[in-house]
Amino acid sequence: MYYTLIAIGGGVLLGLTTVTFSLAGVDLEPYLDTWILPLCVPAALIVAAWLVEAKQNVVENIAPVLTRVFTPLTLVMLLAAFVVLATAGDLADVDRELLILMDAILVLVLCLLLYSVSARDPLAPPSFFDGLQVLLVVAALAVDAVALTAMLTRIAEFGLSPNKTAALGLNLLLLVHLAWSAVLATAFLRGRRPLADLVAWQTRFLPAYAGWAVLVAVVFPPVFGFV
Repeated sequence: MYYTLIAIGGGVLLGLTTVTFSLAGVDLEPYLDTWILPLCVPAALIVAAWLVEAKQNVVENIAPVLTRVFTPLTLVMLLAAFVVLATAGDLADVDRELLILMDAILVLVLCLLLYSVSARDPLAPPSFFDGLQVLLVVAALAVDAVALTAMLTRIAEFGLSPNKTAALGLNLLLLVHLAWSAVLATAFLRGRRPLADLVAWQTRFLPAYAGWAVLVAVVFPPVFGFV
């Protein structure tokens, strides 16, 4: 079970990485069979075996365990993506696919953060892993800033479409959600705010996504004239 979940999560992470690099003009396919997969598959098996041995006498939710596995991996992916996107030159030729991909990456980071804070002991002091999560959120925001700049440049040149507008709105919501989460998490690390503030922010912001979904479903059809 551990191996299956790690393999599925790793496949998603690898897929996001490959598509991000391809949008920036970097082809990872030649390295998949020769380096990436031969290293990742046995590494996942070793991690799964260690988890089974370490957790065999512990009844624990699997979500925080997987969060601790994928947080450093996602951070490495985001740092690599930031370097590639920042040095790729003009990304304005990429259509809404780039913005949709950034939405998927921000959702992934948000899920890792939500899983972690929901299962964490609110009275426990800040740890190294809490700092790692702050770095993860900041890296996601940096990658998204590069992609969002490219998309806004394209929108200014070619105008809005229903799909681009919906993706842009979701992207901005995720951006605000994660940006303030980073502020609250940093304050918690410094001992200036309790973890409860970060948890409360996650739950208070969720209705904003429902509101945007309703707006897209109800307002977009007459505005863009496809009813």
